[in-house]
Amino acid sequence: MTTPTLPTANEAWGFYGTASGFADATKAWAIAFPAVLAATEGTAEGVRDFLDSRHGRHFADDVHNGVHAGLDLRAAIEAVITRWMGWTINRETSREIAMPKGLPYLKGFVLYFSLQAQAA
Repeated sequence: MTTPTLPTANEAWGFYGTASGFADATKAWAIAFPAVLAATEGTAEGVRDFLDSRHGRHFADDVHNGVHAGLDLRAAIEAVITRWMGWTINRETSREIAMPKGLPYLKGFVLYFSLQAQAA
């Protein structure tokens, strides 16, 4: 079963709004959404809400840095996923989002937003 790519609910900010400043935001979303979903094992709603959040804006800023350094959009997104999966949730962030300390950063935030979406 294939999980659908949900459209952004935040075209002005988050990943989509930030990506529109350096790339075709629709294309960037179409690449980032399934890649983040596969890497984190979150829910489609959690990935959408993560990408639509301020954390998604920072994720897009990091993608922009990769594009600026000469990577194509897909390679830049994959590089950011790899980097964010290499970071881990620290004690302070663990308290803030109720995710276990040491969990990969990207996975922790997507799971946090997945749980928030399920609770709503």
